[in-house]
Amino acid sequence: MEWQPDEQGLQQVLQLLKDSQSPDTATQRAVQEKLEQLNQFPDFNNYLIFVLTSLKSEDEPTRSLSGLILKNNVKAHYQNFPPNVADFIKRECLNNIGDPSPLIRATIGILITTIASKGELQTWPELLPQLCNLLNSEDYNTCEGSFGALQKICEDSSELLDSDALNRPLNIMIPKFLQFFKHCSPKIRSHAIACVNQFIIGRAQALMDNIDTFIEYMLQRTQDPDENVALEACEFWLTLAEQPICKEALSGHLVQLIPILVNGMKYSEIDIILLKGDVEEDETIPDSEQDIKPRFHKSRTVTLQHEGGEGEEGEDIDEDEDDDDDTLSDWNLRKCSAAALDVLANVFREELLPHLLPLLKGLLFHPDWVIKESGILVLGAIAEGCMQGMVPYLPELIPHLIQCLCDKKALVRSIACWTLSRYAHWVVSQPPDAHLKPLMTELLKRILDGNKRVQEAACSAFATLEEEACTELVPYLSFILDTLVFAFGKYQHKNLLILYDAIGTLADSVGHHLNQPEYIQKLMPPLIAKWNELKDEDKDLFPLLECLSSVATALQSGFLPYCEPVYQRCVTLVQKTLAQAMMYSQQPDQYEAPDKDFMIVALDLLSGLAEGLGGHVDTLVARSNIMTLLFQCMQDTMPEVRQSSFALLGDLTKACFPHVKPCIAEFMPILGTNLNPEFISVCNNATWAIGEICMQMGVEMQPYIAMVLNQLVEIINRPNTPKTLLENTGI
Repeated sequence: MEWQPDEQGLQQVLQLLKDSQSPDTATQRAVQEKLEQLNQFPDFNNYLIFVLTSLKSEDEPTRSLSGLILKNNVKAHYQNFPPNVADFIKRECLNNIGDPSPLIRATIGILITTIASKGELQTWPELLPQLCNLLNSEDYNTCEGSFGALQKICEDSSELLDSDALNRPLNIMIPKFLQFFKHCSPKIRSHAIACVNQFIIGRAQALMDNIDTFIEYMLQRTQDPDENVALEACEFWLTLAEQPICKEALSGHLVQLIPILVNGMKYSEIDIILLKGDVEEDETIPDSEQDIKPRFHKSRTVTLQHEGGEGEEGEDIDEDEDDDDDTLSDWNLRKCSAAALDVLANVFREELLPHLLPLLKGLLFHPDWVIKESGILVLGAIAEGCMQGMVPYLPELIPHLIQCLCDKKALVRSIACWTLSRYAHWVVSQPPDAHLKPLMTELLKRILDGNKRVQEAACSAFATLEEEACTELVPYLSFILDTLVFAFGKYQHKNLLILYDAIGTLADSVGHHLNQPEYIQKLMPPLIAKWNELKDEDKDLFPLLECLSSVATALQSGFLPYCEPVYQRCVTLVQKTLAQAMMYSQQPDQYEAPDKDFMIVALDLLSGLAEGLGGHVDTLVARSNIMTLLFQCMQDTMPEVRQSSFALLGDLTKACFPHVKPCIAEFMPILGTNLNPEFISVCNNATWAIGEICMQMGVEMQPYIAMVLNQLVEIINRPNTPKTLLENTGI
């Protein structure tokens, strides 16, 4: 007898689904309790699948939600489902994968892959053959639904599919998927490509046997008239380029591939409309708040100061953020083609250039700005991989790019900023009058461009140039500061945040050379004015605090006149965050969880003050309860909070040890428990702080050695430990 729902039970389940869409917290809590009760009934899951697949009278969001609740149940307790319930669910999924609604099809697909990844691929032998058969259906919905489910299974279980456990279904599946590369529907072509892409990484044998046909297909699909299909195919080159097999598989195909990728790097007409490519001046238009992406503060990582002035920022943590046009933050064909070319340049190095140089000349001097712009992007994309091979051409190319900074099209000016920043290392290696001076002069003009996108690109490029040039910039400091300070009064919200970064990087790059009365007079008033304007709850404090932290470290005693209010406010931010966290942990229904970034950034600025002011920080520490707060922060559940606390502890140890010494007995056991290399940055900073404490304590360290020695010995013997951590451990 096929299972049938009981009307009263069905009404209960539907009511629950309606309630769970309410924003009210009390209702949500009641829903959770009700769910736990209903999960005691074995056939509750039958009701859920029934609503998803059969109750066509209900609205789609409710049906989909029913499926998602069932998915969570499968995740949590599938092993306890009675066999008849499990079979009913599986049957219903396969019978309804062709539902007319894309949302319902996708939900059923998610449910199928969740069951499959619960070890059920082995005990659901008919799943793959049935889905593969359904691909042949004349009905579009059935074909698309089955492909959607197969794509999710390929993503979740790719290793299992290419193993003897299931006697290698890929041998049938891959050739099957390849047939669909030519399907008339873009959506289906795109599923087929996504399925196959999953197996590049594992170098699945079934794919390797078909690799040449496959590459031929992919070259065609990367030029597909439907952008989504072309994008899906283009991601294949990106994936392949990161595999060891890339060189042998692609060497023979570069001749065809490179022009296709280069061609994909042009802005599409849609992009130009979305980017307002014809709007040249927009600097007076305020930013809309949703344009501003959330920023994440990168906590302080402490390293040795090497001869050369600045410590190298922790190499284990840094992620490159080279994005040429991320305001179009959607991933698109242009970005994917550029990323693929960048990775291929790193694989093939100079071997790429014979295929590129003939194209580049035509692009860079093209009268159509869209084509010229794409040529500049190509030049930037290959900068890292092909640098050696490009050097002979740079004396001629760099002046051309500097000229493009004055192009009448804003999108050409902004991409020229990015590409020039990619060659900053070479520019700085030449005599300053050759390229550095003209580049800096033009970039500073672009920082004051009338177009917001150009301002943003120029500010980011200038920050990169600062990092490369370091003290080479000292002769031009007055001129640079005038520009950056002028931009303060000119910028809208979003670019202001990038400007803080350019100022902070300048301070990091020139260090104590910034400590001149005339420079301090230019720079500090606008920074302090902003500081007074922002409320304690305003997230714009993050980049401003980071910037001030660099400035304080560079100015050293020059920062003294400003240190008291800055110090007090940081302590207040830490105190407020800790208090809010405390209230939240005691009454989570009454209070909101705090945003701990406020505390992390404040701790980092306090570190900057301690490092910059040295002994002058003594009176500030004496008059505050920072040691008590630090004791709490060092035990916070969030690793980034602990990471910044240990950095501050080390800096205070160097600056004013008498205030730290009374707390050592309480602090040392906490430092000992944080010597866990699983949290590499926390461990690094804790190790560094212990080193600084040892130097101050001398023989008085004796009682604490047992708390840390074993862990340190373990770290120094670990393979692949980052250099900074090894140095700190050694000390």
